[in-house]
Amino acid sequence: MSSTSDERRTRVLHAVDQLGSVRVTELAEQLRMPVITLRRDVAALAEVGLVHRVHGSVVSTSVQAGTAVLGPSVGLLVPGVGQYFDEVIAGARQAAGPTSAQLVLGISSYEASADRVQVDQLLRSGVEGLLLAPNWTADARPQDQDWVARLPVPTVLVERRPAPGGEAAGLDTVSSDHRHGVLLALRHLSALGHGRIALMARSDTWTAHEVRRGYAEGCELLGLVPGPVLESGIPVVDAAPVAEALADGVTAVLVHNDQDALQLLPLLRARGLRVPEDLAVVSYDDVFAALGAPPLTAVAPPKRAVGAEALGILLRRLGSPAATPVCHLQLLPELTVRESCGAARR
Repeated sequence: MSSTSDERRTRVLHAVDQLGSVRVTELAEQLRMPVITLRRDVAALAEVGLVHRVHGSVVSTSVQAGTAVLGPSVGLLVPGVGQYFDEVIAGARQAAGPTSAQLVLGISSYEASADRVQVDQLLRSGVEGLLLAPNWTADARPQDQDWVARLPVPTVLVERRPAPGGEAAGLDTVSSDHRHGVLLALRHLSALGHGRIALMARSDTWTAHEVRRGYAEGCELLGLVPGPVLESGIPVVDAAPVAEALADGVTAVLVHNDQDALQLLPLLRARGLRVPEDLAVVSYDDVFAALGAPPLTAVAPPKRAVGAEALGILLRRLGSPAATPVCHLQLLPELTVRESCGAARR
């Protein structure tokens, strides 16, 4: 999803939170948006539980049977909505339900400079705690991260791990162990007889950095000769490097993420390459890997569980900060085997 749609949906959320309940047509007029565009935005926000749709109206999740939510207000900062972090949001929201905690969403659109701006807005809205997924790069220094440790409310890092030695290392963190997830994929492909496995991965996100590290570590651990590491989605997905890798003995490829893996499939077919007969493909994320043709075997990070566990830790810290030890929690991904690696057929 583009940064424009992120910003638009943030405006919609803020307006609905202020109004409580409003007809879609009236909200479209107030925000000066086409009704059809607003309906799409409302549908996307409702799908992940950030608003409710009721008979042509949109209702804030903080309005329940006419009674205001009594639990703490928690800010949740994510780098975007529409794919991976939708599941994290859904997990946090599900965990918030029984506690009556109110989630307030901020979207930074993968811009590091936007993180502090969004956090400041969340703090001004009165949140009592923060769940943060800041846009940290692979080469981030401790001093670039330490500002999150100086925030005036309890903070839990989500799908991020701070550099050792900095102030941020003293914060609670909940994340997926992506390196373990990559190891699962490599071990599975190796067991199917693939001795040379390529990696096609992005290089512009925290998860992509962890996937790349996990690939190098996994190949060494399993005694595999590393295949080529191909850039994915920069600027667009390209099948040519994959086809060249096949000529160099590569028989399988792990692709980060689902979107790029799904785009790769028809490009391979256009070159006369069959999946899994000529090339086994495993995707990373498992957001919509099952919709591929063929359905993609995929590493599935525990996205909902990450959101739920992060909220639980934050609520415990809000309730008894002195009695709650700092927690660095990593949850293990799973491998969902489908047709694209040839395992089902074999």
